[in-house]
Amino acid sequence: MFKHQHPYQPFINKDTTKLIVGTLPPPRFSTGDLLEKDVDFCYGSYYNSLWLYINKIHNLGLRFDNSEAAIEERKQFLIAHKIGVCDIVDCCERDKIDASDLGMKNIVLRDVVGYLKKFPNIDTLLFTGGNSKNGPEYFFRKHIRDYGLKLELISNEVPRIHKFEMPSDHIKCKRVVKTVSLTSSSGSANRAIGSMALYKQLKQSDSNFNTFDFRVMQYREFF
Repeated sequence: MFKHQHPYQPFINKDTTKLIVGTLPPPRFSTGDLLEKDVDFCYGSYYNSLWLYINKIHNLGLRFDNSEAAIEERKQFLIAHKIGVCDIVDCCERDKIDASDLGMKNIVLRDVVGYLKKFPNIDTLLFTGGNSKNGPEYFFRKHIRDYGLKLELISNEVPRIHKFEMPSDHIKCKRVVKTVSLTSSSGSANRAIGSMALYKQLKQSDSNFNTFDFRVMQYREFF
């Protein structure tokens, strides 16, 4: 049995307004067995990297290696754009050492609502995956039930958007937080993308259009 402990603490600043919420990085980030192009930071896997899309959207020219400079580039981007990262899974156990969300068991969740209370400027959660079992939205729905909260649907189009109202000590001061369930950057999501009507339409218009382009198009609005 492999205990998969999240290797990174949440990265949040006082002025953070958007919070990226995933599950866990691949196990090699916990064991330190990084690949050459991995970055030792949140979403640092080169082969499942949110940073590839952000790099394309903003034309950042990011480094993809094990250097401290690569880490600092990503931190500075997040700070400048008031974006934080707080994955919802603190640790889990796995029978097989892989990155599958479905392979997680005996899961311990982080108190994301607690972080929202601590950082009141956060008004948007960006889930790096939807409501499929053991995905970030799935876990968040489970988590907020403990607080008597639930998500209210705003838009059922992908990426699906919900909202919920944070409890407040001030009756007249309601704080509404929006959630956006982005298409996962994992390669396993490519099949789902390929079945989407919008993707098929865009692919038909441009045969060179691919799943990378689709994610860039989708993520651009939120990053």
